[in-house]
Amino acid sequence: MPQETDRKMMEILRILADRSKVLGAKTIAEELRKKGYDLGERAVRYHMRILDEKGFTERIGYSGRRITQEGVKELGKGLIYDQVDFIFSKFEDMMYHTTLNPKTGLGKVIVNTSTFDYDEKLMKIIETSFNHGIAVSPFIKTTDPSSSEKYENQMEMETICGTTIDGMLLKAGIPVVPRYGGLVEIKNNVPKSFTELIAYKKTSMTPLEAFTDQEMTSVLGVIKEGNGNIPANFRLIPANAREESIKLFDDLQKIGVSGLLKIGKPGEPVLGIPVDTDMVGIAVIGGISPLCAAKEAGYEVNIRMAESTVEFSEMKSAATPTNLLKNTGPEKGKKVKFLLSKAWNLIHKVDFDPEGHEGNVIVNVSYLNKEDFEESLNIFDEVMNSRPEYCTSRYFQIIPGTEGKKGLATVCSLTIDGILTKQGIASTPQYGGILETEGKSPRFIELTAYNGSSLDPHEIYLSKGLTSVGESLKNGGRILASIKEIPYVARPEALDILEEVKEAGFSILKIGKPSELIYNAKVERYHAGIVAPGGLNPIAAIKEAGINVQTKAVETLMDISQMEEF
Repeated sequence: MPQETDRKMMEILRILADRSKVLGAKTIAEELRKKGYDLGERAVRYHMRILDEKGFTERIGYSGRRITQEGVKELGKGLIYDQVDFIFSKFEDMMYHTTLNPKTGLGKVIVNTSTFDYDEKLMKIIETSFNHGIAVSPFIKTTDPSSSEKYENQMEMETICGTTIDGMLLKAGIPVVPRYGGLVEIKNNVPKSFTELIAYKKTSMTPLEAFTDQEMTSVLGVIKEGNGNIPANFRLIPANAREESIKLFDDLQKIGVSGLLKIGKPGEPVLGIPVDTDMVGIAVIGGISPLCAAKEAGYEVNIRMAESTVEFSEMKSAATPTNLLKNTGPEKGKKVKFLLSKAWNLIHKVDFDPEGHEGNVIVNVSYLNKEDFEESLNIFDEVMNSRPEYCTSRYFQIIPGTEGKKGLATVCSLTIDGILTKQGIASTPQYGGILETEGKSPRFIELTAYNGSSLDPHEIYLSKGLTSVGESLKNGGRILASIKEIPYVARPEALDILEEVKEAGFSILKIGKPSELIYNAKVERYHAGIVAPGGLNPIAAIKEAGINVQTKAVETLMDISQMEEF
């Protein structure tokens, strides 16, 4: 099957990328067998010849192949359905390879790898974060900037990743379930609640990676004033393992590893996250926090999460931490608000009639400075006029703002789910993603599930600057799009309804066949996928032009009769 062949080739690229050296067919076949692929050397050579032809690998004499830059790019955006599953598997793999002995301080820990140009002020910011205990551990491993082969002043720093804690729990025989990565709000030096979350499962982007931008974290604010948002992650363990876990954290603390924000009691919510009666929640600071502080200060830092393992004995302490953060008290009922809870309530209230062109739709609301508004409208018009198929709907509305701002309301693609639901067809929002439009067939290169996220994935992609809607107007680019699923038995009726929806000024990019890959993304068995463009694509084009935009996706309902039509 072509689909299986593609997956095998992606695994070959992944092996070459992970090993970072020239490998022969025999070595690759052995590595593939470890991953459950029974391929002989001859079959491996066949697949590698195809990869050579595509420019993803190159032959180096008789030694074997190595991955090319094009291969690295393809690996990053290739089989997106495989990548979505791979991220969680990667963390499980890293947990398994954690071997740190908390008694002796010997063994391997999981590290994040960050690269940046050496700067004394930048290093001072990182050191300050460590000094205040806003990290999993102050232990780091660095390369001398003068030793860089590519860039004269570039430095690499490895910091201990929070997933090391999961590995340590597992090695102690404690079942551990990594659940979320996100941001924790700190008030007066006290951790209060997770404000944003992304589930580890069903995302092509490492959860904490979504929150590494300077607009989202405020580690410096916590250091200076005791208030702000810091990266953190959350996991569950069985309730009867709580005392054993506390002892483990005590032992880890003695050798300089912890980052513990809170360990709950059985069934107790932890920083706003509900916990089942027989489980215990644990929240740990994100190991990337010191690097986020540097990014907040305007420095360019490339952070790669859970990149590899390092011998703990090879790391050196960058500080002697004095814990700035205080213990949390009993929680007073504040809970994390997940996106789908809000979305389902709005979906239920959608009553847009495609025939009568009337009724309520879900809208996103974006605010711009008044002095930028005319230029923004010109960009908005260009997207709407030249590529209307990249916009959820031709309806929009200018709305008043406050403090020198004006707003733009655009129709959200979750409106489609509401329209189908009103017609008795169960339509479920599955993923928000980045759709690459270049080439003969578009394909998703990023996907994040709506389920388990507190933010609309498109807001995350906007904040990280992953779109290139402006480029897509003329050539290939990257646009926002979403995937929804319907029961395959309802597909014929859905086709008729969606045809009316398109005639009413909405855009549908593709309606898949039952259980078919749709733009390289996988849907559940016995379901059909529907891809709709994101309602924020015109807003993304404005942001790409360097204009400051504040956006809230899936914000509210609006009567379409109050909106203007292109």
